[in-house]
Amino acid sequence: MEARGATEIPRFALYGEETPGAADAGFVHVEDIRSRSRLYNWEIRPHTHRGLFQTVVVLDGGARVQLDDRSAEIAGPHAIIIPPASVHAFQFRPDSHGYVLTVAEAMLFQGSGVQSRPLFEALFLEPAIVDLTHDPEAPGRIDALFGHLMAEARWRQPGQALMSEWLVGAVLLMIERQRVPRSSSRTERARAALFARFRALVEEHYAEHWPIPRYADALGVTERQLNRLCRLHGDRSAFEVVQDRLLLEARRRLIYIAAPVSLLAYELGFEDPAYFSRFFKKLTGMTPAAFRRQHGGV
Repeated sequence: MEARGATEIPRFALYGEETPGAADAGFVHVEDIRSRSRLYNWEIRPHTHRGLFQTVVVLDGGARVQLDDRSAEIAGPHAIIIPPASVHAFQFRPDSHGYVLTVAEAMLFQGSGVQSRPLFEALFLEPAIVDLTHDPEAPGRIDALFGHLMAEARWRQPGQALMSEWLVGAVLLMIERQRVPRSSSRTERARAALFARFRALVEEHYAEHWPIPRYADALGVTERQLNRLCRLHGDRSAFEVVQDRLLLEARRRLIYIAAPVSLLAYELGFEDPAYFSRFFKKLTGMTPAAFRRQHGGV
C-alpha cells in the first residue's frame, strides 16, 4: 500500500500490496476471486485504486458490494465496474467463483485498440453493477475469456501483450452488451464518446472548480451543446454533473477520512468552509457533520 497522509482513503495498486508501476500503460492483472479473498477471510475492506480500472465478475456464489456510499447484495452472475478513485469493498460468500480484472487507464484508452474504445468506454463513467443473466450464454463466454486471459498471464509468448489487450477488450465489450443494448448509430456513439471525455475532464478538474465554459472550450463545443449532451446522456445539466461529482467526493471523504470538515473543504477547492457547508446542505438537506454522524463516518 502507498504511504498516505491522515486525509486519504486507503489506496492500493492491488488489494493489500503495492505494485510499482501498476498504472503504467501496459499494466493488466487478472486473478480469480478465491486467490486473494481467502487471504482476508473473504473480506476486502474499503479502498481505492489510482489510475486503474477494475472489473470484478462474480459467476457463482455472491457478495455484499459497497461502491462509494451505496451497498448491495448480489448473487452471480454479475459484474461490478469500478472506475479509478471509487471507494469499494466486498464481503464475498466463501468459495465464490469469479475473477478480478485490473487494467491501467492508459492501456484502455491509449492502447492499440483505441479505435474500438467507443464500444465500451461508457462502461467506466461511474461505478455500476451489471446483471449478466439477460443473455444465458454471456456468463459462460465471459468465463472462457477470463480463462484465456489467465493462460496468457502464466506463460510469456510472442504477442502476449497484444493478445491480452484484445481479450480485455472482449471481456469489457461482453459486459457492456449486457449493461445496455448498443445502437448502431455512429452519431450516438460519437455523442457517447464526447460525454465520456467530459466525464474524464470532470474527474481531473472538479476540485479546481472549473466553470462550465472552460470544460466546453476544452472539448471544442459550445456551452449550449455541452448542456444538451449532458441532458441526453445523464438527464442533468453540465453544471449538475460537475456538482454531483464534487458532492460524491465530499461524501466519500466525510465517511472514510478522519479529518475536520474545514480541512476537507479546503482539499475540495472551497476557499471558505462555510461555503462548503452551504453547498453540501443545499444538495443533501443536511450539514456535513450531520451526514458524517448518520453514515458512521470516522
